[in-house]
Amino acid sequence: FISRDAERLADFLKQHVRYGDDRDLLYRIENGRIRPSRSLADAVLDMLQGNDAFVMIDDQKVAFETALELAHRAQQGKRQVLIVEGGPGTGKSVLAINLLARLTDREIAAQYVSRNAAPRAVYEAQLTGSFKKSRISNMFRGSGSFMDAAPDSFGALLVDEAHRLNEKSGLYGNQGEHQIKEIMQAARLSVFFVDEAQRVTLKDVGSRAEIRRWAERLGAEVTELGLASQFRCGGSDGYLAFVDQLLQIRDTANDDLESVDYDIQVVDSPQALRQAIVSRNANNRARMVAGYCWDWKSKKDPVAMDIELPEHDFAAQWNLTRDGSLWALAEHSVEQIGCIHTIQGLELDYVGVIIGPDLIVRDGEIQTDGRKRSSMDRSVRGIRKLYKEDPETAKREADEIIKNTYRTLMTRGMKGCFVFCTDPETNAWFREQIATPSANLVMRAADYEALPYPLLDPEEVVPFENALPVYDLAVAAGEFSDPQAVEDCDWMQLPDWLKAEPGHFVTRVVGESMNQRIPSGTWCLFRANPAGSREGKIVLVSHRDIQDADTGGRYTVKRYHSEKSEDDEGQWYHTRIVLKPESRLFGYRNIELTEDAASDLQVIGEFVTTLS
Repeated sequence: FISRDAERLADFLKQHVRYGDDRDLLYRIENGRIRPSRSLADAVLDMLQGNDAFVMIDDQKVAFETALELAHRAQQGKRQVLIVEGGPGTGKSVLAINLLARLTDREIAAQYVSRNAAPRAVYEAQLTGSFKKSRISNMFRGSGSFMDAAPDSFGALLVDEAHRLNEKSGLYGNQGEHQIKEIMQAARLSVFFVDEAQRVTLKDVGSRAEIRRWAERLGAEVTELGLASQFRCGGSDGYLAFVDQLLQIRDTANDDLESVDYDIQVVDSPQALRQAIVSRNANNRARMVAGYCWDWKSKKDPVAMDIELPEHDFAAQWNLTRDGSLWALAEHSVEQIGCIHTIQGLELDYVGVIIGPDLIVRDGEIQTDGRKRSSMDRSVRGIRKLYKEDPETAKREADEIIKNTYRTLMTRGMKGCFVFCTDPETNAWFREQIATPSANLVMRAADYEALPYPLLDPEEVVPFENALPVYDLAVAAGEFSDPQAVEDCDWMQLPDWLKAEPGHFVTRVVGESMNQRIPSGTWCLFRANPAGSREGKIVLVSHRDIQDADTGGRYTVKRYHSEKSEDDEGQWYHTRIVLKPESRLFGYRNIELTEDAASDLQVIGEFVTTLS
C-alpha cells in the first residue's frame, strides 16, 4: 500500500486484523528510518568480494576509512560533508562503490548518485550479476532525484562525478532549487567526488567552492581529501600532465612522452582509428569516442549515419540509439562512437578519440569554438546566443568546456589512446607533439602476436622449403593505413599441410572490413606479384598517391573489381577500380579509384589462405 491507498489499507486491516496486541510495530513503521535489507547487503558484498574491478589500494583506503567514520558520526551528531578530489583514474568510482557496499552492510541507507546515466547503468549491471536487478537498482540514483526528499532520508549519498552537478533538475532544467543543497539536506553524510578539470557543460556547477558554500549555509562540517595515486593511463601521472600541456590547459613540465610508458598514437584517418580500436577489442574493452560535433541523425532514422567524413570514406553512428548507457559493455558496439555524455565516469583498455572541428591548431596555438558543436549537444546549449551577447565570456566558457571534454576523452584508456583530428593541420601538429617510436601502426618483427608457427633461426632456414618470410608489416583491412615499409624479414616455419612457392609471404591483417573472410588479427598467406586476372580476387594493394610518396606505400586488403575500356589502338585500360569490403559491420564503404588514380595502384599480393 502506498500513500493514496489509505482507505484500502484501513479496509485491509479491518478484515485481517481482529485484535490488537499492544505492540509498537505500527509506531515503529511510522517513525522508523529506512534501512537496507540484510539480503540486499549480502548481495552487494558478495559481488564486490568476488569482483577485482572494485579493489581499493593506497590513498583510496584512507578516504574509505574517513568516510566510514564520518558516516557514523553523522548519524547521531552534526551533518557531515566529505569532498574527495582526484584526477582521472585515481579511483573515485572504485571508492564510491566500495563505500556503497560497506555502508549497506552496516545497515546505513546509502545510494550511489551521478549526473550521468552511463556510470549508474554500468555499475548497476556489473553488480547485478546473478541477482535480480530489482534488488540493486534502487541503490543508484540520478542527481535530480532529491528535490522532494524529506530531510535526512538517507544515511549517506555518494555523489560520483560531482563536478557534473547542475543547479536545476528535470527534463527542461527548471525544477528544484539546487542539486547540491537537495543532496546535502537528504542525507546525514554527503560524499562528493570531484575533478574540476572535467567540467564539460555550461550547466556544471559542482565546484569545491560551491559545495563548501552550501555546507556552510546548512551548518554541515566539511572534510576535504585528495586522491593522488593514478591507476589509469598506464599509471602515469606524466601522461595526464602531458595531456594538459598538449591541450594548453596548463603549463607542466611534461612537454613530451619520453618517460611515459603509455601507448598513445596519432593516426592519419578515421578508418585507421577504427582498425586500431577494433583490433584491440579482444576483451570488449576498446571503444571510439568523439567530440559532439555531429548531429544525432540516427535518433529518428536508425539506418542514418551520424558522423560522416566523406573525404576519408568513413561513416559511423553515435552509440546513443541502440545500447545507450550500456554501450561500454554491450557486445558488437565497437563500431559505434561514444561521446562525453556516455563515457565520462567510465574507463576502457583502449580509447580512440576523434577531435572534431570545435578544436583546431593554427601556428601552434589551440583555438576552440563552441559554435562548431552540434546544435543537439545540450552541454553547450545557449552558447551561440552568448557569443552574440558577451563574446569574451562565451569564448572563455567554450574554451574550458571543449578542452576539458577532450582531456576527459583522452584519459579514458588504461592502456592506450589513439587520436585522429578532422582538421589536417591539427592532426599534423598533434602527430608532431606526440612523436614517439610507436607513433605508427607498424608491428615490430620482434613482437609477432599469436604467430601460428615458430620463427626459425637464420641458419635453419631453407627459403620456401621449410620456411616462409614474415614481413614487418601490419596490413590494414580498412582504408589505406599509415605509411609502412617492408624491411628485412624473419622466417616462419612452414606448416606441414602447406606447399610453399617462391613469392609466398606471411603478414597479419588487422581490421574488420574483411571480417566475413578474414577475422581481424589473422595471419594470412599471400602470393606476391600475382599474374593473370585479378577480377573478384582478394588482394593486398598499395597506393602511393594517398600520402607522401617518400614515406612508403599504404596497404589495404579488399575484393578487387575493375572496369575497362578499349582505346583507339585496341589497348585496354582501367576506367575505374573498386576495392570492396566484405564486413558484417556497417560503415565500411567501397574505395573507388578513377582512371588517373587507378594507374598508380600497385597490387602487392593475392590472398591465398588464412594461417590462424
